[in-house]
Amino acid sequence: MDKRRWIVIGCLIAVACVIACIAPGGERAEDEQIGVIVTIVPQADFVEEVGADNVAVTVMVPPGASPHTYEPTPSQLRAVSRAKIYFKVGSGVEFENAWMDKIMGVNPDMQVVDCAKSISKMGKDPHIWNSPLNAKVMVENICDGLIEIDHEHEAEYTANRDKYLQELDDVDAYIHERLDSFTNTRVFMSYHPSFGYFASEYNLTQIAIEHKGKAPTPKVIRNCIDQARQYNLSYVYVAPQFATKDAEVIAHAIDGQTVFIDPLPLDYTANMRSIVEALSLEME
Repeated sequence: MDKRRWIVIGCLIAVACVIACIAPGGERAEDEQIGVIVTIVPQADFVEEVGADNVAVTVMVPPGASPHTYEPTPSQLRAVSRAKIYFKVGSGVEFENAWMDKIMGVNPDMQVVDCAKSISKMGKDPHIWNSPLNAKVMVENICDGLIEIDHEHEAEYTANRDKYLQELDDVDAYIHERLDSFTNTRVFMSYHPSFGYFASEYNLTQIAIEHKGKAPTPKVIRNCIDQARQYNLSYVYVAPQFATKDAEVIAHAIDGQTVFIDPLPLDYTANMRSIVEALSLEME
């Protein structure tokens, strides 16, 4: 093989290496992405909307799991050990109360951003994300955190943030438009008290069956049945992360039915619209 052929082969190898390191369309290669940890699924949606292809997100409480009971797996802790930043909910989510110190012990150099910064809390209710206005604040905090560790992409993060904030504004306007037309009742019954911030924001009343992750007692169930009858309710809203048996008992007693609404969605804006449509069954 002559010298010229060796030169050509060398050039081809070099080009191949460059191509392998560059993702399509100028995206970051996987090994160049920022390792990001979040506690719950909606945060992953927020981070990916802002960070786009610059981030690789690991969710500590995966879809279908409950933040009240979930324990991290070895593979999740390995992801933590390599991560650069953790976006915690910061509102008293039980998973964070139980595991945050241990998680930081795995990676003491990992930066932690409190997504609840500047959000007004409602007692001990941790479900701040189920309010589009609170979601906007969380997105702002996420954008600030990404810019702090990756200033080079500030313009991209800011543009993505602004685009997503507009989507949240559109969802908020849609919810107000739909809820303003509700004439039957503004009360709904939910198995888990996930929608206190949502109810407060849109002038609704949430009646919760279960509190603090504990199954309702027979007395609580009887009281809920009485309340459902008092407000002439026909639906009991349940979350996919919780058992539905007690909710079904109440629904049966009032000749009603259970309906799923998800407090931990994969697609936040689509889920907010779905929640309104589910509530419209009761309220229109």
